[in-house]
Amino acid sequence: MSALLEGCSLRKDEVKQPQFRLTSSEKIVFNSFVDCNMAEAWIGDTFRIFPGKYGEDPLWGDAKDLKFANGRNADEAFKSNPSQFSDPVLPKNASVGKQGLHGAVWFETVYQEPHDKSGNTLYAVYHNENYPSTLPYDSLTKEGYKNEKWPQGLRGSESPAAVCRIGIMKSTNGGKSWDNRGIFIEDLNPRMISKPNNISNTFAGGVGDPSAVASGEYLYLFYGEYGYPGIYDKSTYKMETEWSGQCISVARIALKDLENPQGKAKRWDGTGFGAAYNSFGKPISKLQIPLKAGGGPASSATGGFYWGPSVSWNTYLNCWVMLMAKVVGKSWQGSQVYISFNKNRDLGIDANSQNWSEPQLLFDKPGYILWYPSLQPLGTQEHVVARYTSLRLGKKARFFVKRIKPGDDQYASEHTVEFFR
Repeated sequence: MSALLEGCSLRKDEVKQPQFRLTSSEKIVFNSFVDCNMAEAWIGDTFRIFPGKYGEDPLWGDAKDLKFANGRNADEAFKSNPSQFSDPVLPKNASVGKQGLHGAVWFETVYQEPHDKSGNTLYAVYHNENYPSTLPYDSLTKEGYKNEKWPQGLRGSESPAAVCRIGIMKSTNGGKSWDNRGIFIEDLNPRMISKPNNISNTFAGGVGDPSAVASGEYLYLFYGEYGYPGIYDKSTYKMETEWSGQCISVARIALKDLENPQGKAKRWDGTGFGAAYNSFGKPISKLQIPLKAGGGPASSATGGFYWGPSVSWNTYLNCWVMLMAKVVGKSWQGSQVYISFNKNRDLGIDANSQNWSEPQLLFDKPGYILWYPSLQPLGTQEHVVARYTSLRLGKKARFFVKRIKPGDDQYASEHTVEFFR
């Protein structure tokens, strides 16, 4: 399959967007558990990936699937056999009511400290899921969740929905062991959307499924926004209000604060990065699907929003590229992947972090549910020399996505993407 797709029709205030071609290629099926964006980094001459899940989970069962694998190039790492994956040393879950790591984590992005020439100092941005049973509400700190009219989860009427938040871990040995540094951003209990309004069978609220990129002196976090934009009250709930505060949002934290991130990130508030890490801001309006075009809130049974962003800087296009999946039903059903571009290299100037092009369809696989799309390096010598990762790519890249249907659940690639200016 090969198709050349041009950018969306131009508004007067918009420049021409890049073109791209999706082409069938060798199929690579990943041989370990993936349920997140693929975090990776070059450690010296080794390309290292960090897929999987770790920690306590009362819904799906506790997990020890967060592993790492190595390769001389990206293809070699992605083709690793199960026996070639290693277990990193990760912090243990803290007891309920105690400070520390709660719930399960998935590494979504790895930021590599550039001043460490060995490449061993890494900061992992992780997606974290909890429930009222693992993180019960604390009246003093206001953190945690009240088990009141709690919505249904993915495993039937008796299963609880999760709440996601985003944190940071640090490694000084190339990802072989990790230390939890704290929460990047989170939503507090008043923003949770409960019964009878929440019928999506997924999250009660929260922030998750992130991708993080460095620009200037900050790490910018693009993430899914799933909570109510204010205090949720079933008596005053409005679907339109929930929709208005959701989709893909952005927050940032100073790179110097990654060591101790708790409370230091700021969310976009509509005019700048002024909203607190545990408050609420404004989503990227250009990535919202209008209600009249089928848009809808995260708590609905019909969806109508983009999620799971994967952001990279493209050295050929000289712009940012974002992939995202589209939800069109309960339990995050949807068979399509979209792409958007942002030509503003410095995301901190004015509203540059908001200036994404209208999403265009990149890939559709009818009959499947598609999650966590990303662009990845090729196994070529050119990409090895350039030290490309999912955060920095060039003219061509490999397209990976998790595809799900009964009897067929794979994280795989069967296409490359080529860009044109």
